[in-house]
Parts: sequence; C-alpha cells; structure tokens
Amino acid sequence: MGKFSKRSYQKEIMDDLETGGKLMEVTLKELKIINKVLGGNHVTTSSLNQIMIKYPQKSYSIADIGCGGGDMIKVMANWASRKKINCQFIGIDANPNIIKLAKSNLSEIANVAFETQNVFDGSFLDKKVDIVTCTLFTHHFTDEELLLLLSSFKKKAKLGVVINDLHRHPIAYYSIKLLTALFSNSTMVKNDGPLSVLRSFKKSELANILKSSGISDYEIKWKWAFRWRVTGYIL
Repeated sequence: MGKFSKRSYQKEIMDDLETGGKLMEVTLKELKIINKVLGGNHVTTSSLNQIMIKYPQKSYSIADIGCGGGDMIKVMANWASRKKINCQFIGIDANPNIIKLAKSNLSEIANVAFETQNVFDGSFLDKKVDIVTCTLFTHHFTDEELLLLLSSFKKKAKLGVVINDLHRHPIAYYSIKLLTALFSNSTMVKNDGPLSVLRSFKKSELANILKSSGISDYEIKWKWAFRWRVTGYIL
C-alpha cells in the first residue's frame, strides 16, 4: 500500500512535448477507447451540465486544456448538439504534434479552434471563456504547479472549471496495468497508464489544491471507473 500513500512525480512518456508520430497516434486512439468504455466521457459532460443549469445562457465558450487529439472536444460538441446548446470550443495543448493531429481529427467541426500554448505562460487564453475543462491532465503536474495552474483557470473562466481525473487506488492501478498488458499495442499506454494512476489523487488532496488556488465553491464526486469529477464554480 506504500506506493499509494503519496502522489508519484515520475514523468510519463507523454510529458515529452517532442513526442509525436505513429506512437502518439496509436496511444491517443487507445486512450479514446479507454475513456469511452470506462465511462470517462460522461464525467466531463455531466459536470458541464451542472454549470449550465446553474448559469443558463444562450451560448457558452469552452476551453479544453491539454486537449490531446481532440476526443473530449468532440464528445462535448456532440453532447451540446444533442441538447441544442450553442457552444464554441478552443483546444489548447503544449505539444504542436498533438495540435496538428487534433485539427485533422476534428476538421468536420466548425465551432472549434486550436492553439499551441503552454498553460504556465500567463498569456495563454488572451480573453476569458465561460468554462475551462481538462481531462486526465491535472495529474501530470506537481501540487505546486497545480496551484499555479488552477489559479490561472480561475482567472480565465467566467463561470466554472471542470476537472476529470483519476482516483489513486490499488484497484485502479492493478486493473489498468493488467488491461494494458493484455490489450494495448502502445508502449506509451502500457507505461503511462499505470503510472498516471500513481500520479493521481485522493479526494482530500484535490480539495486542498482547490482551496489553496482560490476556488472555494466546488464539488468533488467519485465516478466509475475510479474517476474524480470536480466542478468548480467561479461566478
């Protein structure tokens, strides 16, 4: 149980911003399947729904930070379309190879723009958006980095912040380790999948980071499979 008592800060392969090519494409495709099968997509859209119920508007601007291949933006865009909610999306990632792939993957979606930006650069998002979202992103950073990150989210979001990330738990770790060993064709997924669980959070850790970053009105809910749904209200 010792390895689960504290967050690991060991770097993942994906943290290398030069990573690209076939390895990245295979990895992102597998992550898309994992998110869908294990219910990770609904975590984000259900949180969006809560913010929109609390703050009804004719339209919403949404920035997806660490957007990867654009899969979650596509999920959110399709969800908004079904609910007849007018949304404009901005996908932000620091890896230019990933942004190039995201543009290709979402070329049929008109209401989305992409930017290659480092979120620790104070100039990211030169104007505020209604909602900032991120999925499987926050665990990539130390607690100290997260304080800066969430503080900037609070400044950039008018209405709310949505965080969809992992619960650090032995069952989650050993399950993903087994599943990726059996079914994954990506060395990155096999390495980063279990490691991402070790880098993720207990509920109390998320609560402390949120409070310290100035987000005092929030809700943390556990969702299957071993996900935390964090809904932060800014307005």
